[in-house]
Amino acid sequence: MNIAISSNTLVHTLMLLMGVLVASSFPIGKMITSDLPPELLVFIRFLLAALCFAPYVFMKNGVHLPGQKQLLVYTVLSIPLVVFFWCMFEGLRYTSALNTSAIYTTVPAITALYVLLINQERTGKRRALGLLLGTLGALWIIFHGDLKELLQMQLNYGDALFMIGCLFMGAYNPLIKKFYSGEPMEVMTFWVICIGSAWLLILALPALETQKWNDVSIGTYAGIAYLAIFTTLITFFLLQFGTLKLGPTQVASYSFLTPIFVAMLNFIIGTGGFQWQLLPGFFLVLIAMILVHKRDTGTHLP
Repeated sequence: MNIAISSNTLVHTLMLLMGVLVASSFPIGKMITSDLPPELLVFIRFLLAALCFAPYVFMKNGVHLPGQKQLLVYTVLSIPLVVFFWCMFEGLRYTSALNTSAIYTTVPAITALYVLLINQERTGKRRALGLLLGTLGALWIIFHGDLKELLQMQLNYGDALFMIGCLFMGAYNPLIKKFYSGEPMEVMTFWVICIGSAWLLILALPALETQKWNDVSIGTYAGIAYLAIFTTLITFFLLQFGTLKLGPTQVASYSFLTPIFVAMLNFIIGTGGFQWQLLPGFFLVLIAMILVHKRDTGTHLP
């Protein structure tokens, strides 16, 4: 009993860590996205993550190429990630880190729809209410609590583009649960990143030919290294681990906390002040987290 509780606590703690790491990618991405085209940024990020991860994967599991079926699965899993991260970096050129982080909190509701379609699992009433409140909290944060702005739907190009990315990202967790065949988690993570790098290389080829590397600052390279190791490699591993332990919807619900973490990080690094009008949105997000993680009466579905 105590072991089960301890194990469950560890999983949720790791999901909180994942949430903080994901949140940090928005302000850092905003800081570096003007130096390189988005497809080139994401390609370098994925490639560096794969190179850093390869020694660990090969030393632990040996050098084995995936079979044809596994290769197809990893290819399918890589598509939502490639689309999401390209949309993220391109979107950050036109919108704020806080806006993108708030839009990211729509992923749990999107995931719940995919869970129904892909995994044939229904979301309980309490959890559905939590998803609704979390989405409302995200809308409050996006529109700064301004009902007039909400009714006028003043979303800019960057917001709309990132929303498309979130529609793809919402499919990632349900696809993991559907296709996971028991291989070591680090193996699946590694090959998904590798195949994602291949997709991105194709997209980045024109930019690679014209990019003036001497014009790129050291800070941009440092930002890419941080994103590759902490918010790509580690978060992918935690995301896949958590999905198998908690289920797609519960793991996705941690994205509700992203705008809160982003606001805190912006305040700490001095790129944004605290905005009191966002507090109701934050409270809605916290209530949503509680509801999503409480078990509904009757059969519990992850």
